[in-house]
Amino acid sequence: MFSYRHAFHAGNHADVLKHTVLIATLQYLLEKDAALTVIDTHAGAGLYRLDGDYADTSGEAADGVLRLFPKSNEAAAPALPAQDAAKKTAKQPAEEAPVADAIEQYLNVIRDFNPRGGAKVYPGSPFIVQHLLREHDKLKLYELHPTDAKTLDANIAQLDAGRQIAVLREDGFLSATKFLPPPSRRALVLMDPSYEIKSDYGRVLDFATEALKRFATGTYAVWYPIIPRPEAHDLPRRLKTMATKAGKSWLHATLTVKSSKITTASSGEVKRPGLPASGMFLINPPHTLKAKLAEALPQLAVRLAQDRNATFSLDAGG
Repeated sequence: MFSYRHAFHAGNHADVLKHTVLIATLQYLLEKDAALTVIDTHAGAGLYRLDGDYADTSGEAADGVLRLFPKSNEAAAPALPAQDAAKKTAKQPAEEAPVADAIEQYLNVIRDFNPRGGAKVYPGSPFIVQHLLREHDKLKLYELHPTDAKTLDANIAQLDAGRQIAVLREDGFLSATKFLPPPSRRALVLMDPSYEIKSDYGRVLDFATEALKRFATGTYAVWYPIIPRPEAHDLPRRLKTMATKAGKSWLHATLTVKSSKITTASSGEVKRPGLPASGMFLINPPHTLKAKLAEALPQLAVRLAQDRNATFSLDAGG
């Protein structure tokens, strides 16, 4: 289903959702002077070339981040029937509406890594976080894949960040709770495993439950794929139940870019290749996040649509 190596998927629509939410969350948490600790349980290699062999193999960035840059929008957008195209043009004002602030902040970070323009370099969560953190904040990165861990070490070494960043070749689900609560009692934990193994869904829930017991006021962010698998649909429901029972606020955002199935000429349904949708579930989210995503998600659904089934959802409680 997926490759464990995130390099194949860097910059795809799931990354756009995950990193748009991550940046909006971080920017709010960094408004306070007290130090912030960020923990990434599945860090990957940290930095990716979109013109490299891995990204070229899948080409997923072309239907993701590259669609959000002006020169890429027309070339990458799916073709519409003439009637639908005419309706779309008729409904649009002479100038496109300004891009949502959360999307603009995301694009600003991507631009910072590509000073010559475009998006040949794509920062993963570790580099996005480090780029936004202040000197007195801390970043804990977990990665078990031997090749990605080695690459992550080399990439982080270029930052000369000293003791601000710790790279650990350990199972984040087993040992990341040792950093909770941090001395400043302010933390953001990102959980985004590959979910290639079905047990990852249960491990996310178990880790989030234990982490919340240890540090009830931390912010916890979970990315997950929306695929035809019971565990994928159960996870957000179980996280919602867990957060509600703990008396914590929560936010659930999803982005769908295409149908998970296509109909063959013989009218038989087959699974459509590629990831059709993904979600972000946050416990103790910033109170400003829902409004930001309410503006951003409709735009992402339009700009990243791969067929007429593109949509989004946003729900919050607590």
